[in-house]
Amino acid sequence: MKLYTQTSGAGPDLVLVHGWGLHGGIWDEFVPLLEQDFRITRVDLPGHGRSEWGNEVMLDDMANAVLASVPESAAWLGWSLGGLVASCAALKRPGQVSALITLASSPCFVRKPGWQSAMLPALLDTFAGDLQVDYKKTLNRFLSLQVRGSAAASQTLKALRAKLLAHGQPATAALQAGLDVLRNTDLREQVSGITCPVLLLMGERDTLVPVNAGHESAHMFPAARLEVIEGAGHAPFIAQPGLVADLVQDFLHGNRDKSVELT
Repeated sequence: MKLYTQTSGAGPDLVLVHGWGLHGGIWDEFVPLLEQDFRITRVDLPGHGRSEWGNEVMLDDMANAVLASVPESAAWLGWSLGGLVASCAALKRPGQVSALITLASSPCFVRKPGWQSAMLPALLDTFAGDLQVDYKKTLNRFLSLQVRGSAAASQTLKALRAKLLAHGQPATAALQAGLDVLRNTDLREQVSGITCPVLLLMGERDTLVPVNAGHESAHMFPAARLEVIEGAGHAPFIAQPGLVADLVQDFLHGNRDKSVELT
């Protein structure tokens, strides 16, 4: 099943993968900052936005669905849950992911022994239970947590809420599957197998994916660069789009220049 995608711009391919409960429209204000340098493909994850739900309940299923819907040999940028999807794609199809950027993401979103830079599992359990009662209230609460403590909290929350249901209601099964992936996925050992260049972008004040997760996970990749966005929460590309776009461009152009030198 092909997912809904939207393509704009010209240049090397860059795939954008959104986070839990949202859709590719969340990038509307961010994409124009990059489309003069890259051909950007935004994808709606299964059951989100304008993509149908095809029972993609596992992380592998989600990654496969995106891989089948986007250009080959592209750089991938994944936000939050999208970072897990992009990392999984890089592990499954190294030749199809030329560079990996994770934004406010982590190889493991919940706390485990020896891994405290993450959410308490009970928080995701609460969201899963609340979805059955009032999905809109649950999604809005999740958005509120994304901006808590950040420097531009009110403006960022307003922007997130404005986009939330702009392309329809996400499938409840897709929301549950996404929470299951966030709760159960642990890629800390596997990411050592990701050989493409990696950029980890973290919000300094992110309360869902603490900045320390970036410091700790940077050592797990063979070739990773970490950038911390000062004052930002879980949605730096909305709070500080210009800075995030500059970091993405610098990283991707730098790695492209290196590949040209080597050929």
